[in-house]
Amino acid sequence: MKLWQKENTVTSEKIERFTVGKDREMDLYLAEFDVLGNLAHATMLETIGLLTSEELTDLRAELKVIYDQIEKGSFVIEDGVEDVHSQVELMLTRKLGDTGKKIHSGRSRNDQVLVDMKLYTRNRLFQVVQATEKLFSTLIKKSEEHKNDLLPGYTHLQIAMPSSFGLWFGAYAEGLIDDVIQLNAAYRLANRNPLGSGAGYGSSFPLNRTLTTELLGFEGMHHNVVYAQMSRGRTEQAALTAISSLAATVSRLAMDVCLYNSQNFSFIVLPDDLTTGSSIMPHKKNPDVAELLRAKTNRMKALPMEITMVLSNLPSGYHRDMQLLKEILMPAFDEILDCLDIASFMLENMKIKQNLLDDAKYDLLFSVERVNELVINGVPFRDAYKQVGAEIADGSYAAQRVLKHTHEGSIGNLQSKEIEERMKKEIGAFGYDKVTAALEELLKM
Repeated sequence: MKLWQKENTVTSEKIERFTVGKDREMDLYLAEFDVLGNLAHATMLETIGLLTSEELTDLRAELKVIYDQIEKGSFVIEDGVEDVHSQVELMLTRKLGDTGKKIHSGRSRNDQVLVDMKLYTRNRLFQVVQATEKLFSTLIKKSEEHKNDLLPGYTHLQIAMPSSFGLWFGAYAEGLIDDVIQLNAAYRLANRNPLGSGAGYGSSFPLNRTLTTELLGFEGMHHNVVYAQMSRGRTEQAALTAISSLAATVSRLAMDVCLYNSQNFSFIVLPDDLTTGSSIMPHKKNPDVAELLRAKTNRMKALPMEITMVLSNLPSGYHRDMQLLKEILMPAFDEILDCLDIASFMLENMKIKQNLLDDAKYDLLFSVERVNELVINGVPFRDAYKQVGAEIADGSYAAQRVLKHTHEGSIGNLQSKEIEERMKKEIGAFGYDKVTAALEELLKM
């Protein structure tokens, strides 16, 4: 069954296989959101006289049966049925006859796909935010636990100044806040209602788009019906740009873990059950989890460009090219959620080594402390810098390992509470409780 198929027309099986592609597989991701869109649309149709109250009652009841099947995992797109939209309409028509056929009034498959994708993307983005918050909490906890454990700081991969595990963990925690801000920007693009735009040119029916916007918990609607269709691709690109930014943060963290776990650095220890061995070298404990995190997240950095290439040179209006966006976007959500979960698990079980900077090879890390000591005692900075340089050159330099870092964000003042408050504020800006309340109400009607 195809929503667009006319009587006495048959599409070549070869062409159908090529044009449908992975759409049936991808559409299973959209099933629950298609039902929610149908519930909102049917409710609106009744208010403008295109459905009777009895028909609306019947449609709501059957749509909730389908929703329950989706929740239980028993919903399928049958052989010969093109997509999830066709499957839901087919199920309604089997049960309700002509009433089921009325559900598509005032709607095109174009805006039906669009609203499903908006609802899906909005939902999945917030799942990513929640997983990011979990990783953030792990990092903050580790930062506080190890705030007094010093670590070499590097520039150009040369030892530079004293750092700490508190600073290292905390740096990645604060970096995640910027990623959440980008996720929010993508979320806001997804959180606008395209329903009622039809094929991109509206409808002669007096559709109440404000009502469906409220029923589905959207922040607002795409007002211009042409732009509503043009937003497809832009929303997906914004989502993948935010995911790629988050992936870059996790990738950099994974690279640090690979370095710090190696014998040449030897700053951290990954437990045996987080490592793998070698088929020939019995001593090996390989950080495969960090290496695969690095590879998977690095690969995700390319996803926004894939979207860009699919959308290149498209004029306004709908084009079938956009079908391929699902295959790029949907697996990315599963991948980043898996990576965030594994990253949290790895950090929770990772052990750090203490007293690292007691080793004489790190003496030069404290040269700036010596410079600052001279400055405090009245020596001009440039003269103090030259004096310590001369001490290092002639071998008279002696490292003083007492640190006096007290300013905001330094070793002795991590500002963890302030960082936590900022993250809390950014997550609160999503307003997802409004979405949850609206959808719960829609399912109760």
